[in-house]
Amino acid sequence: MNNDGVHNDPFDTPRQPIDPVRQDDASIGGLLRQLTREVPELFTKELALAKAEMQQSLVTLKAGIVAVAGGAIVLLAGFIVLLMAAVYGLGTMMQLWLAALIVGGITLVIGFIMLQSGKKQFEPSHFTPDRTLHAMQQDKEALKRKVS
Repeated sequence: MNNDGVHNDPFDTPRQPIDPVRQDDASIGGLLRQLTREVPELFTKELALAKAEMQQSLVTLKAGIVAVAGGAIVLLAGFIVLLMAAVYGLGTMMQLWLAALIVGGITLVIGFIMLQSGKKQFEPSHFTPDRTLHAMQQDKEALKRKVS
């Protein structure tokens, strides 16, 4: 809501139902005239909703990327220190090169598993404008009812 008390969020505005056909305008011609008036407005509203949904998804995606990148940098620094400690600890029982090889191999396997699970977060299904698709399906059904 802005300072004037008006809603600007397209997700909060109630959807206007398609105007019922008046009794005197129930002819095929009248229905077609009404349809030609309402369909462009309907598509304009649906496009605005899709745009708003995609913008919201992009804002969420950007925030997630920034958070993941920052956390990954700090995590990487700490992880490197821990790996060095593991290599030095194993180095007391075996040669240092062998300790580094063992720790590095285990780290690669763990990293690969983590990478595969992280890739699932970027699947296209997470960025589908579900509300827009649902609203368009409802509009399609309403138009079918009016035409038939």
